[in-house]
Amino acid sequence: MSLPPQSQPAALPKPMVFVLNGPNLNLLGTREPAIYGSDTLDDIAGRLEDRARDLGLEVDVRQSNHEGHLVDWLHEAQASEAAVVLLNAGAFTHTSIALYDAIKAIRTPVIEVHLSNPHTRETFRHRSYVGMAAKGTIAGFGADSYLLALEAAAKLAKV
Repeated sequence: MSLPPQSQPAALPKPMVFVLNGPNLNLLGTREPAIYGSDTLDDIAGRLEDRARDLGLEVDVRQSNHEGHLVDWLHEAQASEAAVVLLNAGAFTHTSIALYDAIKAIRTPVIEVHLSNPHTRETFRHRSYVGMAAKGTIAGFGADSYLLALEAAAKLAKV
């Protein structure tokens, strides 16, 4: 009598983290490296993918120079049941009531991310509409800001 082969339990899907990047972040690596560092957005995305794997997460990294795309992606994050959103809205951070409203309209927690510390820069950067609606903010640690935010996302996703 032979026993049936042991079946492996189906792997559960990993929690998804959307990483949304706003205007001019496509220029990272060449745009004001003294402020934003020399890492490109692709460099940061690669490090996020590696760390996400270690944390049991998946990341979907996107960039747009258009505010409406960011709003649509926030809505998509909730519709697709993403666990968390990391959002570096760039200059829209300081101007976009539309992003504020979109963050408030979804249940998916949003973590605001900045490479530099806006509070040590020009006064117009001190107000963050994104931060007013986000679960929390991580800023001022260069490219590591994204990795620190991903660690926080893992805690929120409870992995």
